[in-house]
Amino acid sequence: MSQGYLLAVDAGTGSGRAVLFNTRGEQVAVAQEEWQHRSEAGFPGSMTFETESNWQLLSNAIRQVLHDANVNASEVLAVSATSMREGIVLYDADGKELWACANVDARASHEVRELSQQHPDLEQHAYKLSGQTFALGALPRLWWVKRNRPEIYEKTRAVTMISDWVLMRLCGELATDPSNGGTTGIFNNAKRTWEPTLAGDLGLKEDIFPKVLEPGSVLGKVHRKAASETGLAENTPVIMGGGDAQMGCVGLGVVKSGQAAILGGSFWQQEINFAEPIVDPEMMVRINCHAVPKIWQAEAIVFFSGIVMRWFRDTFCQEEKALAKQKGVDTYVLLEQQAANVPAGSYGILPIFSDVMRYNRWYHAAPSLLNLSLDGERSSKAAIFRALQENAAIVCAENLERVTSFAGHTGDTLTFASGASKGPLWCQIVSDVTGKALRVPVIKEATALGTAMAAGVGAGLYKSLSEASETLVRWEREYTPNGANTEIYSSARERWRKAYAAQRALVDEGITESLWKAPGL
Repeated sequence: MSQGYLLAVDAGTGSGRAVLFNTRGEQVAVAQEEWQHRSEAGFPGSMTFETESNWQLLSNAIRQVLHDANVNASEVLAVSATSMREGIVLYDADGKELWACANVDARASHEVRELSQQHPDLEQHAYKLSGQTFALGALPRLWWVKRNRPEIYEKTRAVTMISDWVLMRLCGELATDPSNGGTTGIFNNAKRTWEPTLAGDLGLKEDIFPKVLEPGSVLGKVHRKAASETGLAENTPVIMGGGDAQMGCVGLGVVKSGQAAILGGSFWQQEINFAEPIVDPEMMVRINCHAVPKIWQAEAIVFFSGIVMRWFRDTFCQEEKALAKQKGVDTYVLLEQQAANVPAGSYGILPIFSDVMRYNRWYHAAPSLLNLSLDGERSSKAAIFRALQENAAIVCAENLERVTSFAGHTGDTLTFASGASKGPLWCQIVSDVTGKALRVPVIKEATALGTAMAAGVGAGLYKSLSEASETLVRWEREYTPNGANTEIYSSARERWRKAYAAQRALVDEGITESLWKAPGL
């Protein structure tokens, strides 16, 4: 195998990263720059993606990673990019950015409601083609731009995703890929390309959609200006990447039909692979194109799982944080050690945070902890911490069961990665709650690795993403379910379903306030 390095650029929701790998798939260096999304006055929920300043931050990260790794730019064999999905960039006829928004942008809430009211059958039609609903899609956002920024809309000649924008800045070429472009909702999943008529049906432009390339395809070469800005060598191959969750699955070895992954970060994503673009008849689960050709994914999400744990740690566990600092360990390690002494079921504590995936009408109950006791042991911090871990696994299991209900079998083994998979207790809980075997990879932050694999395919090191994934992914730990605990959790799941339905009803009655509602609700 060729000596050299592969560079992955990751434009995430809160930061941009440059991650350098060698050709064995080992991370060599990483540099990160945090960024903020500007809110536009008068438009609640707006999150503008600042292309000029953010490109400078990414350029800085690329320069920094080359410096930290003491790597000559000529040793970089290829570069690719991944990003948050749903975020879009609009360009004029010269390829100059006109407007961009992050994935979390919610300024088009009014447009989402209008679309649903004025075109009551369009969302279901669009879902059957694209696997997406209006809530986070590009159609309401393009409609918002046409209505509120008509001068920008009139100049718009192209739209891409944010990872595509990174590659455009490097090589000057505009294109998108199915795994990220599909999240616009203006896509035909079966054909893995744009469906412009979905825009045309609303009176929006149908000629602004660039070519579609599969991840791992050669897009262009680093041009002189980008080389000067980033420190990369001119003419370094620029390779099509993809959406963060799908590239993460590539980096986890989840590349074949029937395989499934749980990405346990701030939000938990469950990705289940299929050999055909199925849809959920009730529109509760999202359907995406995988980064791997001829593979599609059912995707369900557990909201705020990692954020809830951080909230609990920072709000209630100052003593544990101080003790962990003294011992030189992470606070979560200490909390897990304490929670391991709490029996499965956590004395019946029922956390209410994220609901199951309800893509067609997506909102959550008010945050709460039910069934607490005045017995200090039964409501200790350790018991609540374990209950929160169990709750994330329960919602995850409910989502997987939903996918099984319309798609059939979802496999016997789950791949568990990202921050949550570092905790052995949480891994065992997920295995016990789902009743499935679990495997944890050596590299848990897999999105950048999957993107580097795409760069490697484009550089000719691997024949395909599947080959690269199966060659480079290595496993650290495996777990099997404890049958007795699975029975306990089956009962807990039933109680949680009933409790959550009652808590949603309180939101519907205006008694409590939802943790989160999708734009347009």
